[in-house]
Amino acid sequence: MTLLDAPKFDAARARRQREVLWISLGTVVALFIGFWLVAGRPVDWPWNWLMHLQARSTMNTFLKDVERNDLRAAYGIWNHDPDWQKHPDREGAYTFERFQQDWSPNSSENEYGSIQSHEILAGRMSGNVLLVAISINGRKSKALNLNYDPKTKQLGFSPVELYLGP
Repeated sequence: MTLLDAPKFDAARARRQREVLWISLGTVVALFIGFWLVAGRPVDWPWNWLMHLQARSTMNTFLKDVERNDLRAAYGIWNHDPDWQKHPDREGAYTFERFQQDWSPNSSENEYGSIQSHEILAGRMSGNVLLVAISINGRKSKALNLNYDPKTKQLGFSPVELYLGP
């Protein structure tokens, strides 16, 4: 065989290769869009989508515990320490008594009243924390702004309010 003797063109093989390429590309795009939808359609870089998913899950669990008035479990999620009652010396500055004042349905410090429902409206990265705006009891006036620290997996009140539009 010399340099000028090219192999005969195989149309069926070329078509199979093209089909495999397009199917693979379509599968990758479908997985990408699916992960974006599962993560809550974040307006953020794709490498932050897993953190959005973890934060949404943590905040949903926390707020469901508050809705059930299970403040002990909610405080464990807030501090990322389900066994917080075994070592009360590690509570830090935000004690359980203060937590009850902020989240109890009959507390005067709770500006949302009894929490019956919630909806996560938006989440954005700011520095190394994820800021999340949450609608409480369907209120349109003011969203609850919390932050989620992915390193410690703790929740906190956000000093920054997310802009949710007019």
